[in-house]
Amino acid sequence: FVRNRSGATLTANGTAFVAYANQLIQAWEAAQRDLPLPEGYRKLLHVGGEVSLSSPLLLQWVRRLRERFPQHAIRAETGAPAQLLEQLEDGRLDAALVHSPVYWAGLQVEPLLEERLVLVRSVKNPEPYLYIDWGEDFRRGHDAALPEHARAGLSFNLGPLALQYLLEQGGTGYFRTRVVQAYLERGLLERVPRAPEFSYPVYLVYVRERDTAELQQAFALLREVSRQERDWSQRWDPLI
Repeated sequence: FVRNRSGATLTANGTAFVAYANQLIQAWEAAQRDLPLPEGYRKLLHVGGEVSLSSPLLLQWVRRLRERFPQHAIRAETGAPAQLLEQLEDGRLDAALVHSPVYWAGLQVEPLLEERLVLVRSVKNPEPYLYIDWGEDFRRGHDAALPEHARAGLSFNLGPLALQYLLEQGGTGYFRTRVVQAYLERGLLERVPRAPEFSYPVYLVYVRERDTAELQQAFALLREVSRQERDWSQRWDPLI
């Protein structure tokens, strides 16, 4: 600090140290939250995923982890991709599920499943157009293919929220194929003919130097879950 009668200000080194200090505080808070382990558990598995992947993929994975590793404490959390990758890098997360990974040195990125974004509409009321922000790649492709919808009067940055609105109020928007399949089969939604589709794959990401036999077993369970045909509809009300 530079101290004077009016107070104190950071030096150039002090300003540069702020980022490191924040990381130290976050690591300490994470340690206080996660340790010591609950009585009867000998290890911690810490997994994460983007919010849109929390149900059912992350949820089903956690269920299988509890069955396979009853002696492990399981911590699952959702977050933005940048936040999850940062936690991976500093060791606060063992693995993460993301749609748009960053290829850092030492980071293992494995394709998990191929998903597509398709344009669907409510059978009862196809208006208005809902713009769902599925990330930079989607924005770029969508705005180029559908410039008339690049600026919509109603937009969401969370797919499940947009889907719930569409089911209740009507509208048209892009959603993941596995999520809308149940609604298409029941006649609540319909595909928009000749609309462009966009790739939206899911990746498993972890740090190679922290890989273990147990993590590989956990990843094998995840791959089994991803291959299963389950209800991905993400409905909040089970009666819908």
